[in-house]
Amino acid sequence: MMRNAKFFPNAFLPRGAAAAALCALLGACAVGPDYQRPSLDVGAAYKEGQGEVEGWKLARPSDDADRGAWWRVYDDATLDGLVERLNASNQTVAQAEANYRQALGLVRGARAGFFPTVGAGAGLTRSGSGAGQSGSSSASGGNVSNQYSLTGSVSWEVDLWGRVRRSVESSEASAAASLADLGATRLSAQAALVQSYLQLRVLDEQKRLLDATVAAYEKSLQLTQNRYAVGVAGQADVAVARTQVESTRAQSIDLDWQRGQLEHAIAVLMGQAPSQFSLPPAVFALRLPQIPVGLPSELLERRPDVAAAERRAAAANAQIGVAQAAWFPSLTLSADGGFRNGQFADLLTAPARFWSLGPALAMTIFDGGAREAQVEQARASYDAQAAAYRQAALTGLREVEDYLIQLRVMESEQVVQRRALESARESLRLIQNQYKAGLVDYLSVAVVDATALSSERNALSLLGNRLTASVNLIVALGGGWEPPAPEAQAQAQGSAQAQP
Repeated sequence: MMRNAKFFPNAFLPRGAAAAALCALLGACAVGPDYQRPSLDVGAAYKEGQGEVEGWKLARPSDDADRGAWWRVYDDATLDGLVERLNASNQTVAQAEANYRQALGLVRGARAGFFPTVGAGAGLTRSGSGAGQSGSSSASGGNVSNQYSLTGSVSWEVDLWGRVRRSVESSEASAAASLADLGATRLSAQAALVQSYLQLRVLDEQKRLLDATVAAYEKSLQLTQNRYAVGVAGQADVAVARTQVESTRAQSIDLDWQRGQLEHAIAVLMGQAPSQFSLPPAVFALRLPQIPVGLPSELLERRPDVAAAERRAAAANAQIGVAQAAWFPSLTLSADGGFRNGQFADLLTAPARFWSLGPALAMTIFDGGAREAQVEQARASYDAQAAAYRQAALTGLREVEDYLIQLRVMESEQVVQRRALESARESLRLIQNQYKAGLVDYLSVAVVDATALSSERNALSLLGNRLTASVNLIVALGGGWEPPAPEAQAQAQGSAQAQP
C-alpha cells in the first residue's frame, strides 16, 4: 500500500518552491506492501529435547555467541587444520562467494537508479548533395558541408512511486539470501569434512582392532597346530583356526578401500587433488561434545538455509511494489546543451550554443493487461517464496527432532551394547580356558571369538554413528556456539567416552 502522506501548500509559497516540495513529498511514496515475515508456529520447545541427554544440553541463549569454529568442540588439532584449509580452498564455497559478490553488484546497479544519468558526446558529420539540389557549399566548393557538435545531457527519472526503492529493497534482500547461501554452503562443506574425518578415525580404530585380532588368532592357530602335532587336537581344529585367521585378515583388508575413499573426499573438500593428500593413522581420542540445543524459535535465525528462504520472500514482496509502480506515470527531468557549428574554428562560440531543459511525464494507457499480469505474477512469486520459507523452517525443525531422538536412542543402545560386549569378553575368556583344558573343540572357541569380535566392531560403529549424529545435530541447529568452560567440557567428555 502507498504510505500515508499529506501536503498542505501555502498560498504565499513561491510556485517553484511548492513544486520542489511536491516532488520531494511524492518521492517519499512507495507503492506495494511493506514486508512482514511470514508467520509460522514453531512451538515453545523441541519434542525430543525434554531434559538432559548425554552429548547435548539445553542452551542458555546468548546473542553474542561465537558461531564460527564449531568443529573445535571435537578437540582434535588435525581436524582443526583440515577445516581451516577447507575454508580457504574449497571450490564450492568459492563459487558461493562469487555468487554473493555478483549479488552485491546487482545491489549497486539497483541503487544507481537514484542518481541522474549524465552523458557527453562529440561528433563530426560531413554531407553532400547533387548539383541539382539546393544546399550550402563548403569553402572548397561543391554541395558538401561539415557539421561539428559538442553536446552534453542530463536525465533523471524521479522515483515518485518507489519503483527504484522497491528494486533496491528486492536486490538487497536477494544479496542477503546469497550471503546466507554462502553460509549454508560453507557449513555443509565443513560438516561433510568433519563427518568424513570422524568416520576415517573410526575405521582406523577398527583396523587396529582387526589387526590385533589377527595377531591373537595367529597365536591360537600356532597353539592348535602344536596340539595337533602331539595328538591332542584334530585336523579340523587346525582348519577352523586357519579359516578364522584368514577371514579376519580379509575383513581388515576390506577397510582399506573405505578409508581411501574417505581420504579422497577430504582432499577434494579442501580443494586439493587426492593424489597430493594422505592422512596417516592416529591414536583414537575423539569424544562426544556438549551441544546446546536452544529453542525452536532460535532455529529461524541460526540456520542459514532458513534465513536465505526468508530473505527471498522479502525480495519477492518488494517485486510486488515494482510491478505496481508500472501503473503510475513516470516523471523524467532532462537537460541537453552544447555547441553545433559548420566551422570547427567557430564551434565554441556563443552563436553555436544550444540548450534545452524540461520535464517529461509519460504513462502507459493500454498494454493488453501486461501490467496486471506482472502484478499477479509478483504476488504469486511471493506466495511461493513464503511457502518455501515455511517449508525450510519446518524441515529444519524436523531434522533437529530427528537427530535429538537418534542421539538419545543411541545413548541407550550404547549402554546395552557395552553390557553385551562385557558378556562376550567373559564368554571368550571362559571358552578359551575350556579349550586349553581339552573340554571343547576349537570350533566352539571360533564361534565365541566371532561373537566377541562382532560386539567389538558394533561398539565402534555405534560410537561412529553417534559422532556423525552429533555433527548432523550441530548442522541442523545452524552451526556453532560459545563453547562451555574447559572444566565442564572435560567432565562431559569423560562421561561420554566410549569403551573400545
